[in-house]
Amino acid sequence: MADSSVLLDVKSAANGETAAKATTAESRSSHCCFCSMQCQMMLTPGDDHRGLVIKPSPDFPVASGRLCQKGLHALEHVLHPERITEPLRRADRFDSVVSRCSAAGGLQPEAWDVALREIAGQIRHIQAKYGNDAVAIYGGGSLTNEVGYLLGKFARVALKTKYIDYNGRYCMSSAAAAANQAFGLDRGMTMPLHEIPHARYIILAGTNIAECQPTMMPYLLAAKKNGATIVTVDPRNTMTSKAADIHVRLQPGFDSVFVNGLLHVIVEEKLYEESFVRERTHGFEQLAEAVKLYTPDYVERLTGVLEGVVRTIARGFAKAETGIILTARGLEQQVNGVENTLNYINLALITGKIGRPGCGYGAVTGQANGQGGREHGQKADQLPGYRLIEDPAAREHVAKVWGIDPAELPGKGVSAYEMLQKIDEGEIKALLVLGSNPVVSSPNNSMVERALQKLELLVVVDLFETETARYAHWLLPGSSFLEGEGTLTNLEGRVFHRGKVLEPPGNSRLDYEILCGLAKELGSGAFFRYGGIEEVFNEMALATAGGKADYSGITYERLKREKGIFWPCPAPEHPGTPYLFQERFHHPDGKARLFGITPKLPAEPADRDYPYVLTTGRVASHYLSGAQTRRTEGLNKKAPVPVAEIHPWLAQKIGLRVEDRIRITSRRGSLVFQVKVTEGIQPRTVFVPFHWGEQLSVNRLTNDALDPTSRMPEFKLCAVKVERVGSV
Repeated sequence: MADSSVLLDVKSAANGETAAKATTAESRSSHCCFCSMQCQMMLTPGDDHRGLVIKPSPDFPVASGRLCQKGLHALEHVLHPERITEPLRRADRFDSVVSRCSAAGGLQPEAWDVALREIAGQIRHIQAKYGNDAVAIYGGGSLTNEVGYLLGKFARVALKTKYIDYNGRYCMSSAAAAANQAFGLDRGMTMPLHEIPHARYIILAGTNIAECQPTMMPYLLAAKKNGATIVTVDPRNTMTSKAADIHVRLQPGFDSVFVNGLLHVIVEEKLYEESFVRERTHGFEQLAEAVKLYTPDYVERLTGVLEGVVRTIARGFAKAETGIILTARGLEQQVNGVENTLNYINLALITGKIGRPGCGYGAVTGQANGQGGREHGQKADQLPGYRLIEDPAAREHVAKVWGIDPAELPGKGVSAYEMLQKIDEGEIKALLVLGSNPVVSSPNNSMVERALQKLELLVVVDLFETETARYAHWLLPGSSFLEGEGTLTNLEGRVFHRGKVLEPPGNSRLDYEILCGLAKELGSGAFFRYGGIEEVFNEMALATAGGKADYSGITYERLKREKGIFWPCPAPEHPGTPYLFQERFHHPDGKARLFGITPKLPAEPADRDYPYVLTTGRVASHYLSGAQTRRTEGLNKKAPVPVAEIHPWLAQKIGLRVEDRIRITSRRGSLVFQVKVTEGIQPRTVFVPFHWGEQLSVNRLTNDALDPTSRMPEFKLCAVKVERVGSV
């Protein structure tokens, strides 16, 4: 634990405002709570009304001396007057025996001992009546490694339920599944960020780095300064595409068609790295056969991307001495997301651009701990260290660390959205949500709202009464990123320590203390006795030993001294692994797998009734469901509401006039948005950002069809019709 004598103390003022007071003149370091860059920041006593100032740290190896606008404003939501600072119970029609209450009722404060006792009693009652699997856990990709690990342990040991998953299922699951199939191992990037400036050709597919990971842009600009060619593939012209040499404005759903065109050129012109393909991969024949049909001319007819552009990119990437491919949600959040990602990995592999300097593949993680969050037990089918829960050896190892019989561990559950469906179907009766806001972030979220109202018990641990918490029977005040010490793993696979800077306000508690307290009330306290968060990490590291994501050689002392260590790190003397696959891939034979991809239709293609494609994404000033950034005045002013983007061709077709709005209708609902007309979008595509709730939530319209492998929903395209709505 950090020395309390140098902590900054947060106190609730009598007028209800949250104020911060520095107890020392010493600056304290932390890491931003937003994107996966995890830039380091310094909190220093300052002259503003909060008494604190956030400044970028000059010496962390990632993004040194830089913070984006979200990071610079990160203190505002932590000190926001709407912070929940004591346990709250929905008062209206509450019955502790039947475990029911009305979502319309008001929230009333309770003491912690009462809250934990009541919640545990309700869980026991529900499980006695319906079975252990009637209770589920919904976690988050912004939680620390320790809290994510404890959630998995809490589900399997204290609740004995198979139902746990997390919002990272909506973020990295397609990329993770593809990497595991191709490489045998999933880590966001196969190389450190500092290799990007050494790449001579960079393809950015379905990623808007300038707005989603702004402090990553200097790496790309450095590469460009060094002579690199940058290609962006996106249905919109974005802040990122402005830095590109070539921008491919591809309609959502045609990703694998386009990549097959690139692969066709490379195979037909024999531009692939023959020795690398022969010695380090399997499956080239199947790939070559699959892309035979996809001539640049054919690809142009299907996608509108000019034949010459396809040939230029294919030849440029193949012939470049070094190259990097980075993908993100644009091509991954589809029912064909795993195959789309595999095809870009194919491109890296057949050109031999992996496992050597200036080369690599990376899936640009979205959430703060999207990487670590999926490594240690929050996913339905996984145990710590990326072990599969149905692997007998994995069960035996983790059970031994936990001090239980392997037979006591439940089997695998289902994905995040499928858990919500099981609530709607009546199979799951109670849900604990920590670090997520699924009412806003889930597709077809009207179904999610309906499902949550059916729960006999909904417990939400959060900083605020979010859209999800409005349905909660219990709202428990958790800790912000400045209040809870722990570790995170950034998009590179770099594990680092984030220290405690502030004391939790009021009667709020650290997230791990809430889980341990509830476990004690459930009769499992003996398995959750820790003297501090470092003990949780040490147990987690032991549980990962020998697994794919092996943290067993990492300690808090090493992390503080070395400013981060790349996993796998299997021993105290091991330096960590910044570069993956230099000599072998993680499959038993050491070879990567190539896949012949036959492009498939999306779950909901455009048709006569719904002739346009809706896609979603982020804007620079907001993050995820907006629960934090919409409460940050400086950020919310820049984007107070979502604004739909349409092409002038579509604007003319629907007769749009100045100050009109548009109505977007899918098969799941209809919403009205303000509109921006821009030539920087594919003509038949409509873009809407997703950071808002209620009648501003575009996820009321999105499709909940799932990728058959990753179970990722198809956020990035659904069929819609668009109409003008006259100004009032």
